Amino acid sequence: MNLDSIGGAAGAWLIVALALGIAELLIPGVFAVFIAVAAAVVGLTLFVLPGLPVAAQIGAFAVWSAVSVLIGRRWYRDYPVATSDPQLNDRAARLIGQIVVAETAIDRDGGRVRIGDGSWPARGVAVAAGERLRVAQVDGGVVIVERIAD
Repeated sequence: MNLDSIGGAAGAWLIVALALGIAELLIPGVFAVFIAVAAAVVGLTLFVLPGLPVAAQIGAFAVWSAVSVLIGRRWYRDYPVATSDPQLNDRAARLIGQIVVAETAIDRDGGRVRIGDGSWPARGVAVAAGERLRVAQVDGGVVIVERIAD
């Protein structure tokens, strides 16, 4: 099968659009689909304007890529994807509120706490090793701990 049988350059752009669409399905990232739309628009334009120079095709592709990405960004800003776990990829935010055990004494210079099977640097209230604390916040990889209210 040659490109002339499916529309020459128009067919090539549509094949690129299809390949990008398939890539989006195989490797999700919500980006290739917008570039696929741009390639499809250029391909469809070439059916109407078959003599469009290659430079104009590439320019149109660049413009339509930018337009489709901007439309996509606006769409996802206005209609965010709902999730059952909004902190799925935010490990630090997931730590807030957890009960931890002071692995070493925590003083004005800091200390360490045990979180799960790991040891994290900690700052906050002065306590002896072994005391249970609550993570109040995370600051640059250091957990800020507070006493557990009775």
